[in-house]
Amino acid sequence: MKRYDIIALLLVIYLAVMAYFGRGMLLSGNYWEYFSIIGVTLLVIFILRWAMKRREKIREERRKKQDASERRTLRNDNIS
Repeated sequence: MKRYDIIALLLVIYLAVMAYFGRGMLLSGNYWEYFSIIGVTLLVIFILRWAMKRREKIREERRKKQDASERRTLRNDNIS
């Protein structure tokens, strides 16, 4: 499991616990506020996960380019 998946899962679990503690707001009739807070928080969690996944992908591509460049340099050194 990747780091961004673990962080997103932990944040969703944290949100579930906070939603449970905040159920008094739901019972008092503030449905719109309760569910909008949960919805916005889920949106932020998934945007964070997407950004972390994209960042890791860019990092891997950069690492692959650097490794290929180093191999070419080593190959050129062996030929000379």
